[in-house]
Amino acid sequence: MEGVTINDLYANYPDFLIDVAREQQLCESHDVIIFQHPFYWYSTPAIVKEWLDLVLEHGWAYGKTGTALKDKWCFQAISAGGDATTYRLDGANQFTIAELTSPMRATANLCLMEWLPPFAVMGVHRGLPLAQVTGHAEAYRRLIIAIRDGVLDKDKAQQAEFLNANLDDIMLRA
Repeated sequence: MEGVTINDLYANYPDFLIDVAREQQLCESHDVIIFQHPFYWYSTPAIVKEWLDLVLEHGWAYGKTGTALKDKWCFQAISAGGDATTYRLDGANQFTIAELTSPMRATANLCLMEWLPPFAVMGVHRGLPLAQVTGHAEAYRRLIIAIRDGVLDKDKAQQAEFLNANLDDIMLRA
């Protein structure tokens, strides 16, 4: 997709030896950073955590002089095994996705980034019908295009539980 860069950490760093300078340059050259990953054990896969630990250096990403990510948008695009009913106070996981992703939100806050709620595909544990997968893919494509083209209402989006809950409601109207 024009204007969008995909950075596959597993493909680029199969040995987990992350090129910090390259990753920081990628972050500096983009206005939006999306962490797209499966929701493993209520968190990110290990390589994403490694990326956060190494790339988000004090003095670059946070701290008195750490403003490299200031005002950039940030969100997670996640797939979760359980369906939405499992991610509630009275559900099997006893916590909401918002509560479980709060460390990423806190990281974005520390780095002075604009946090958006996640784009979440739920209930993948037992598989999803092709039509549903296709629908999620199309919604994700629309979201990326809306962000790229500046037609996503950030303030409305920040109020949503999930970015894909109702895309039409968070689009700017002409």
